[in-house]
Amino acid sequence: MSIGFRIHPRPRAVDAATIEKFKAIAVANISDSMNRMVHGGPRLRPLNAGGVLAGAALTVRTRPGDNLMVHAALNRAGPGDVLVIDAGGDLTNALMGELMLAHAQAIGVAGVILNGAVRDSGWIRANALPVFAAGITHRGPYKNGPGEVNAAVALDGMVIEPGDLIVGDDDGIVCVPFDLTEEVYAAADRKQQGEAKTMAAIRAGTVDRSWVERALREAGCEGI
Repeated sequence: MSIGFRIHPRPRAVDAATIEKFKAIAVANISDSMNRMVHGGPRLRPLNAGGVLAGAALTVRTRPGDNLMVHAALNRAGPGDVLVIDAGGDLTNALMGELMLAHAQAIGVAGVILNGAVRDSGWIRANALPVFAAGITHRGPYKNGPGEVNAAVALDGMVIEPGDLIVGDDDGIVCVPFDLTEEVYAAADRKQQGEAKTMAAIRAGTVDRSWVERALREAGCEGI
């Protein structure tokens, strides 16, 4: 057995119907519905032209500066998959660029999350493929390994198992564990509908903000 250098099978993945319905839910509402306890970190920002990222995690763990296992994952990726690559946050070498990303787009990959660097940022900005990365550099990668495909990874403390649901928008990314998608969706949808009602009240000039004064009194604030 090659410890740390292995391609694992992905035992399960969220289905297309689940992915589709989460596209309508803001990442902030998903996060709030998970008690604000999970996030992919502030460095992973969308570099593409905009849009929603949603799909099933195809995870990669690789050593900094090397993208052999990223290529291995790309060979195994399919429509609706999100490549989630943990390269340790190192920005010395870009692990993906225009050619790999164009291929990912052509085969229906839903997006790429790279805890590391990319290059060909102009191509990324001009295209709709969601790409979240920690940075940009022109320096290319090595292709020697080791690394793992379909092993658990952690991005800034957010654990991602292969097949988990990944959702991303302009605010960042969030992982919804496979077994919690229905529960989280129900809570996030309720929150989003509640926010829509509040926005309607704001526009109508009828929003009730009495809860602020009530919270101040209950907290013992003086001078109210």
